[in-house]
Amino acid sequence: MLVFVIWILFLDTNSWLIHRELDQEIKELKDNKEYYKKEIVKDQKDIKILKDSNELEKFAREEYFMKRDNEEIYIIEYEDSIPKTNKDD
Repeated sequence: MLVFVIWILFLDTNSWLIHRELDQEIKELKDNKEYYKKEIVKDQKDIKILKDSNELEKFAREEYFMKRDNEEIYIIEYEDSIPKTNKDD
């Protein structure tokens, strides 16, 4: 009986260890699936917003610093947003 239990738990191709690994992989895949579903919903909302030309222009200006031909853009950096450098270098 002991040999049978050891065989079933560890040595068989459908062993308990393999089932445990597969169950863990299934759980990870389900978590990934939920994450990507949420991302799809978020992206669909963003796409719907960006269909408006004003919103698209706003996005391009804020994220990619794009401008019109007759404009100048100034990027203002605050002292606390600038990375500190070591004076020992």
